[in-house]
Amino acid sequence: MKPVKKLFFPFILICLLFACKKESFTSSPSAILTTTADTLHFDTVFTSVGSVSQVFKIINDNDRGIRINSVRLGGGSASPFRINIDGTPGPRVEGLSVGANDSLYVFVTVTINPTAANLDFVVRDSIEISYNGNTRWVQLDAYGRNAVFLRDAVVSGTETWNNDQPYVILGGLTVDTNAALSITKGTKIYLHGNAPFIVHGSLQVQGEKWDSTRVVFAGDRLDLPYRDYPGSYPGIIFSDVSHNNQISFALIKNAYQGIVVNGPSTGTKLVLSETIIDNAYDAGIIGLNTSLAARNLLVSNCGKGIVLALGGQYNFTHCTVAAFSNNFIQHREPALLVSNFLTQNGQPVANSLNAVFRNCIFWGEQNGLVESEVAVLRQGTTPFAVNFDQVLWRVPANPSNATVAGAINQSPPLFDSLNNGSRYYNFRLKENSPALNKGGATGLVIDLDGAPRPVGLPDLGAYERQ
Repeated sequence: MKPVKKLFFPFILICLLFACKKESFTSSPSAILTTTADTLHFDTVFTSVGSVSQVFKIINDNDRGIRINSVRLGGGSASPFRINIDGTPGPRVEGLSVGANDSLYVFVTVTINPTAANLDFVVRDSIEISYNGNTRWVQLDAYGRNAVFLRDAVVSGTETWNNDQPYVILGGLTVDTNAALSITKGTKIYLHGNAPFIVHGSLQVQGEKWDSTRVVFAGDRLDLPYRDYPGSYPGIIFSDVSHNNQISFALIKNAYQGIVVNGPSTGTKLVLSETIIDNAYDAGIIGLNTSLAARNLLVSNCGKGIVLALGGQYNFTHCTVAAFSNNFIQHREPALLVSNFLTQNGQPVANSLNAVFRNCIFWGEQNGLVESEVAVLRQGTTPFAVNFDQVLWRVPANPSNATVAGAINQSPPLFDSLNNGSRYYNFRLKENSPALNKGGATGLVIDLDGAPRPVGLPDLGAYERQ
């Protein structure tokens, strides 16, 4: 046992020596700290809606530690920004140290106070990092907007929204049964994660063709990465008692379900024209035993494109429905599903169905998880008519329950740009697209951009190549 003891005590001594060794710090001005950002940009922050946060690191790449005299906000306690360094709040934090080849996290939060101005505005500040006689700065800027804030709001009469300020919806908005809401060109509606837009009465959305004059529905987080997230708010829901709805030149993006239309109506319950529905987590459009007409419609990169179930009356003209897998949504469902039934309590319930799709494109990524981008399903003996007239689609064979006249099958439409990595998509057509001049006459004189369509044979899909 004696040899063991001789080895054991020196081992303890070595451990104690290493444990008691103090970290070495340098006060040399040549020992430089770096930061992972020189400037933090905070995109649109709605006044009084809450704070938005970002983070950067202070990095010490030296082989000795550095003591930091202070990290402070230039604007002090009056600044709209707040800082927190590794759990210690600002506006000024002193006595920090960062070990050799180590780093500190600096969390920056901004809350913009409301003002009386309707115009957009920018607030700025800076963070000063002082150490070893050196000073390093990180610049801060935030783009803020005032808005009309509505929480659990109800439109109970005739009301018009204009584009003087954006509307931010918290908790949800309801258009009452006998009410009518009109939304004029260029109006922006931002909805919180728990805020559905429910229409029991009538909704009239009246945008115009320019990007600045389209009516926009989106989530209320406009900072990265949240502004690109699907499922940012529930969506626009038209109930079974809703009637006389129209949406023109609108962009509906990042919803859980873009548009849901329930139940029949006297006349067409919803008319969609020159509208884009993009990046909906579940479905771009859901129609349940209802009446819906759409022209120059783009439904892009949604979990499901268009789902029409339990029968109804539908007319889609010059529509493009396309989906490609990306970091947020995997393309696993057909671009179009049409059926006359819905399974309830284990049993199919069927209604009459009449659907027409004219001059449309239904497409998804090749070599993906979806074999056929169009599914037509039927149960029972109720009246059933599904017609496709001049379409380009990716299907292994024409749907057996449908009438098809003039289909281009399995031939890529050659969209202008598809980049899944950067999530950049342009669904206009290239000059050699097989969809050019393949449509039938419909009487539509413009496309989704508001650009003219020819008197002769138009292109398939929502866009006419100019």
